[in-house]
Amino acid sequence: MQAPEVIAVFDIGRTNKKRLLFNSRYQLLEEQNVQLPETRDEDGFLSEDLPLLSEWVLKSFDEILLRKDIQLKAVNISAYGASLVHLDEALHPVAPLYNYLKPFPPELQEAFNRDHDAGGLLAKQTASPELGHLNSGMQLYRLKKQQPGLFGKIRVSLHLPQYISFLISGFCASDLTSIGCHTRLWDFEKMDYHAWVYREGLQDKFAPIHSGDFVTVQKQTGIPVGIGLHDSSAALIPYQSVFPEPFVLLSTGTWSISLNPFNHSPLTEAELKQDCLCYLSFQGKPVKASRLFAGHDHELFVKKLAAHFQCREDRYLALDPDPQMIERWARAGEEEMATVFSGAGFLNTYEASYHAGMAYLLRLQKRSTELALGNGPVKNMFVDGGFSRNRIFMRLMALHFPQMELYAASLAQASALGAALSIHHHWNKENRPAALPELKRYTA
Repeated sequence: MQAPEVIAVFDIGRTNKKRLLFNSRYQLLEEQNVQLPETRDEDGFLSEDLPLLSEWVLKSFDEILLRKDIQLKAVNISAYGASLVHLDEALHPVAPLYNYLKPFPPELQEAFNRDHDAGGLLAKQTASPELGHLNSGMQLYRLKKQQPGLFGKIRVSLHLPQYISFLISGFCASDLTSIGCHTRLWDFEKMDYHAWVYREGLQDKFAPIHSGDFVTVQKQTGIPVGIGLHDSSAALIPYQSVFPEPFVLLSTGTWSISLNPFNHSPLTEAELKQDCLCYLSFQGKPVKASRLFAGHDHELFVKKLAAHFQCREDRYLALDPDPQMIERWARAGEEEMATVFSGAGFLNTYEASYHAGMAYLLRLQKRSTELALGNGPVKNMFVDGGFSRNRIFMRLMALHFPQMELYAASLAQASALGAALSIHHHWNKENRPAALPELKRYTA
């Protein structure tokens, strides 16, 4: 029996690093999941251990090549954004992979705003609120101003998806999905790097831009290697390939990101102030989006719950939605729920506390998602990722969006699958599949 032809996708999240194998029908054949310990940068702030991550990627790739039970036909990458890897003339990393949560120096932000945003238009032009290190362009700006010696050693700065691709192929590239994810680098009106990037001379530090379906070739094997995609933009691809009707996708993980590829209205000042922004699709089209740190905050919440009630952190997974509790907290004041969610005042039982905390989180999620929805024709909403399997989360979403056709999508690997689909014609002789997600509808 002939070994199946597969594409390998490295899906690099902040917490979980995955290597997935899909067959030519995009069925998931195998998933390897690891969590790598963090290290600290020169200031003692926790950061991704870049050498350890690089070692894992290369070792995983070599393992696939040695296997006889599969035929590796292509490789691609999806990875989190707001992260740059800086390489020297020998194409070796010369700086840590800085954590996007690291505080940005206030005095440097003030200097930047004075020099490049005197009119206050930069956020709107770049579709990026002022987010410090979450604006990855500001990471490079900080190095230029605060560590000029290190900055001078940088030959090229690669966004994380493109760095992982470079490890395998040796090819340096930039892609629009990574440039367009709240970096403050891209002018969405001119569809080019913003004028401040040219004034600071940062454009010379970036590799040439290629489309999201571009591939290079791994020299030793001749295997096509995609240049990688930002994970949120990649997560849209399976849905766009199947559903022509307007929809919004709530992609959940560390961040809950509401993505609406059908909302083409310009970003307003009010939206920007509420963490609304635009991404770029792998085809280079703007996607209205809003973000909430919901997965991260939920993780902290359940850890506090577990410590208080002396139980497992994942106990919430066994809970069924309680209609009476959901009804009670739907009418409750926000301050009372916020107290529970913060851990400052839990209720008598784990169940009641979890329902109350989730009711508060869903109030925040509702506001965030409504920013991406706008006033467009969207009637379908898909939730994928971790929260799609949380029945209490989904019941509360249905309560808050009764006008929507709300679905939990059994497509937990949407980002990885999107990365695989984006280079379909480079490796797969079969037609793209007509249906991919399994959907479960939720109603109020």
